[in-house]
Amino acid sequence: MNDAAANRLTTGIPGLDEIIGGGLVPHYAYLVRGGPGAGKTTLGLHFLAAGAANGETALFISLEEAESKIRRNAARIGIDLSNVHILDLSPSSDFFAKTEIYDIFSPAEVEREPITRQIVETVQRLRPSRVFFDPITQFRYLTPDIFQFRKQVISFLRFLAEQQTTVIFSAENSAAFPDDDLQYISDGIITLELIQSGRYLSVSKMRGSSFISGRHAMRLTDSGLHVFPRIVPSPLIAGHAFTPMPSGVPELDELMNGGIERGTITLITGPSGVGKTTLGFQFMKEAASRGERSIVFSFEEEIEIMLQRCEAVNIPVRAMQTHRLLRVEKIEPLQYNSDEFAQHLRYYVEQEQVKMVMIDSVTGYRLCMQGEDLISQLHALSKYLQSKGVTVILIMDTNSIVGDFQVTDIGASYLGDNIIFLRFLEIDGELRKAIGVLKKRLGDFEKTLREFTISRYGIKVGKPLTNLRGILSGMPTWVDKL
Repeated sequence: MNDAAANRLTTGIPGLDEIIGGGLVPHYAYLVRGGPGAGKTTLGLHFLAAGAANGETALFISLEEAESKIRRNAARIGIDLSNVHILDLSPSSDFFAKTEIYDIFSPAEVEREPITRQIVETVQRLRPSRVFFDPITQFRYLTPDIFQFRKQVISFLRFLAEQQTTVIFSAENSAAFPDDDLQYISDGIITLELIQSGRYLSVSKMRGSSFISGRHAMRLTDSGLHVFPRIVPSPLIAGHAFTPMPSGVPELDELMNGGIERGTITLITGPSGVGKTTLGFQFMKEAASRGERSIVFSFEEEIEIMLQRCEAVNIPVRAMQTHRLLRVEKIEPLQYNSDEFAQHLRYYVEQEQVKMVMIDSVTGYRLCMQGEDLISQLHALSKYLQSKGVTVILIMDTNSIVGDFQVTDIGASYLGDNIIFLRFLEIDGELRKAIGVLKKRLGDFEKTLREFTISRYGIKVGKPLTNLRGILSGMPTWVDKL
């Protein structure tokens, strides 16, 4: 089994290869199951085209669709079947026109023998290394009972294995004809789902190979099938140096005892308009001065508005973009799902060597969930980034402008290695802002709050507000103005 697993066959879908440990184990039989329109045939087409592109002999055995339709549909999504053989066993128009009558034998008995003979002759003649059989459930109608169907399928798959063939066969799962028997027979099971919230792929069985469990997002586009593996966090690299990263604002660094540490997760929380995003950009401005790349994913604010606002407060984001030290992307959350976004982010971390990531905001990111659990997805994404040594900034909105203090509205404070909070204050009838640190895992921090202002000269943090009480309520009172 170990020898077989060492040489994998690509499915032609990179995301799926990653999920199943690098590809399919050769000479095994794999079941692709799902309802109508789920993408079973498209997956099979990718599998065959990838083999043909690698110089392998690939064979499509079709019991439903005509060869001309298969090739036409493949061409529309850019899949090249020019070197793929197709055995078309689908009913022709003559079958309907001639109205065949079987007096002694059942139709299944009459049809099964020529179909079986054609398959055997074609396989023996071509000696294909890859076969896609679509759909194998048609064999049910060529056998008189479940026992004979199971026996026929086992015999067919054993025949292909003896020919040194790797086979994918599709099944049309329904309440009337469940595919439980096929699941036991197969060496691997890939399930495709098409539901209201989107398309998903899951693997429940893979002999000779490990795989990433759970549901993975999938998209069917004009260029074929795209699979987005779920992010699986790994342990932080041993020996990672959590060196301090100053903000460039001396008073803020005093508040945080030197700044945030490299490779940590920082939550910046507060109500809308208090300055959370600007504060996040301040850390990126300082990272750019060290020659490090950062990326901001904006789920709410338009990029141009964001850039102009930063430029107006002395954060040179356009110059940072010009020198490829900053990238700002607008993400439309209703067009992405969480797995798709995670893979998009992963590209920049692994290919573009991004060292700091800001998600603005978690409230907007929440719209990507489409029924998934926000906390588990956010946990996986943040811990993955941390395992790569990336510094993470999560912008979190709180609903209350003033009133009782609340860190987050979603219960995610445990994720933060650092928690910085911003508050509106009403002092003598004037609306002002304060900044404080609630948590810092890797060191001490100042336990007082300071006034926080943003002007055209940049961010300014004042001296500790030691003469005020009740700051966290949003309506503080002076203890002593002397």
